[in-house]
Amino acid sequence: MTWLAERTESRAQPRSLWPEAKTVIALALAYAPETDPLETLGKPSAGNISVYARNRDYHDVAKGMLKHLAQHIAATHKADVKVFVDTAPILEKPIAEQAGLGWQGKHTNLVSRAHGSWFFLGEIYTTLDLPPDQPHQNRCGTCTACLTACPTNAFPAPYRLDATRCISYLTIEHKSAIPAEFRKAIGNRIYGCDDCLAACPWNRFAHAAHEKLQARPENIAPDLADLVQLTDATFRARFSASPIKRIGRDRFVRNVLIAIGNSADLSLAPAARHLTSDPNPVIAEAAMWALAQLHPKDTP
Repeated sequence: MTWLAERTESRAQPRSLWPEAKTVIALALAYAPETDPLETLGKPSAGNISVYARNRDYHDVAKGMLKHLAQHIAATHKADVKVFVDTAPILEKPIAEQAGLGWQGKHTNLVSRAHGSWFFLGEIYTTLDLPPDQPHQNRCGTCTACLTACPTNAFPAPYRLDATRCISYLTIEHKSAIPAEFRKAIGNRIYGCDDCLAACPWNRFAHAAHEKLQARPENIAPDLADLVQLTDATFRARFSASPIKRIGRDRFVRNVLIAIGNSADLSLAPAARHLTSDPNPVIAEAAMWALAQLHPKDTP
């Protein structure tokens, strides 16, 4: 994630992205699940996909909505506009907090009184000069539910996240073998992790997501037996409009193999054994580990 350090100065100065801009309009799009987001964790032979990735890529959904609004602003007020959804060096959470959308919680994510922890952020930069909203007050109080919920103890302190311990980082951004110390804690989380978000008590006020972001049935508890057999072509077809597609087949199957190793389901051993000869050494190593966890006698 070197791209974070490379654009530090740009992130610190919102106007550096577009010097002519006078206002940043921060917006949020809720994606709260209709059912318990952690229910699948109790199904070890199924994979658990982070709620935000169970349907279409949120970049496409949110950006389409923001462009529509931005066009209206441009036409009505004769102002120039630019739209961003996690696609530029913008400190989205601090900006959203300053705009009154919520506050940055102890899990480092934004929290809303209306939507809990379940929402995406986007921005419209404009040359239109608008009066600022009042920043939102922090309402975490003494609660530490999000911190204690983390399976890998990724929070060294409130409001601080060690990304190298975070399951979302490990299953999505981390490209090589997942460190052995975190594999058991990952369980069956094959793409991302929602534990700290789901633990937030403000979620009791959240409303179900926009229909375009509601979970597809096949992504709620997909069978590990099916996912582990994905080829590059079938992976691309299976996740063609999903944010999961961007990590590629190899990284995804690596994650599935970790979940298989944690499943205690011996029927998955043959599929893991088959991948011990995969040309990708990361997959082959994960397959060996999975076999060793299922049963020592299944290890080649």
